[in-house]
Amino acid sequence: MAIRSVVQNGDEVLRKKCFPVEEFDEKLWQLLDDMKETVIKEEGAGLAAPQVGVLRRVAVVNVDEGYFELINPVIIAQKGEQTGLEGCLSVRGMQGEVSRPQKVKFTYYDRNGNKCLGMAKGFFARAVCHELDHLDGVLYIDKAKNIERV
Repeated sequence: MAIRSVVQNGDEVLRKKCFPVEEFDEKLWQLLDDMKETVIKEEGAGLAAPQVGVLRRVAVVNVDEGYFELINPVIIAQKGEQTGLEGCLSVRGMQGEVSRPQKVKFTYYDRNGNKCLGMAKGFFARAVCHELDHLDGVLYIDKAKNIERV
């Protein structure tokens, strides 16, 4: 495992739509392991592959409910609304208010290519939505109100 550099706002890789993962192999596993080590070191709630310069539909989420590896994730249902402060490892020193669904239901693949169904609510749902936005080239600052330096 290795800690990877987190790409910062202004790098064009953060604005590109990611490609689906087609090979569930050692290269993917290495990416996932590196992303886990990186998000833990950075004390983040999640990290998407483009944030480490890889244009693949891969994200990790590290919240109270546990650590999750999401490959080719898709939100299939959402309910309710929550508004709260968000920050991002790729937009350091800033935060803003973002509205997100209160609950989300999503499909994804695990590192071995098994299709899974996930359900998240509250902060977990916020983290999933934030990371999935990254996979489409969207940053939280595109949706935020009252952005401020912290």
